[in-house]
Amino acid sequence: MTKKPLAWIVDSTAYITDTLKEHSDFFVIPLNIHFNEKQFIDGVDLTATQLYSKIKNAESFPKTSQPSAGEFAERYKTIAENYEQAIAIHVSSKLSGTLSTSANGAKIAGLPTTYIDSLSLSYGITGLIEKGMDMYDNGASVPEIKMQLDQMAGTMHNYILIGNLDQLYKGGRMGGIQFFLGSLLKIKPIVQISTEGELIAIEKVRSEKKALQYLIDKAKAGYDIGCRKFHIMHGNIVEQASYLKNVLLNELPGTEIVIGDISSTLAVHAGEGTLAVLWFD
Repeated sequence: MTKKPLAWIVDSTAYITDTLKEHSDFFVIPLNIHFNEKQFIDGVDLTATQLYSKIKNAESFPKTSQPSAGEFAERYKTIAENYEQAIAIHVSSKLSGTLSTSANGAKIAGLPTTYIDSLSLSYGITGLIEKGMDMYDNGASVPEIKMQLDQMAGTMHNYILIGNLDQLYKGGRMGGIQFFLGSLLKIKPIVQISTEGELIAIEKVRSEKKALQYLIDKAKAGYDIGCRKFHIMHGNIVEQASYLKNVLLNELPGTEIVIGDISSTLAVHAGEGTLAVLWFD
């Protein structure tokens, strides 16, 4: 059997568009979510909606983990039966060990794989793979794609209003935002994935209204320097996300705005009520 030339692989922290879901050469490696001793597979036996419900009724917050190298290897062996090589784009290595474990799994499976550290998550991964697929369809080689995507990684503009800071803290992802801890009930924290792929605090506002205006102002700044496509990601607050979309469409003519859910893995850390605006130049 003749193998297909190239598979595209991401982990489940990525935002999976309908177009990607329908792509025959696209694969998602799901991460794991743990409630005490019980383990769920992100997007397979636990949806984001189910996760929010479980969190509300749980005595302790869930945790996440990447698959083991052996689990990656099993997935990669199946892919290797049908593909000559793969390009894998993963969540920032500063936030998770997924990339290194994935690389070990591919080595075990014998699947030649080119790796891209997105230095990001969610749409930061999606934007890279969309760019890579477009380049490939236009004749670019794998080394050319890697060079371009490595340069693009970490350049996503992102402003994230955290829905549940306590959840982020107990999940071990606080990083540089510990100074918010003294005012959890009063502060609306805005965080960002830096160009180095780390979670950092960039602002704290006193109300949801001010937080929303902050996101709007940042999108306007991006529009003023030429951006015409924005992504709004949310944690189970589609009405607020739709409101933000409508405001931006009214104030930023000629823009395309896409709304999407954060994955269950990200929802574990960011929490219900999270709202973010993201874009590439």
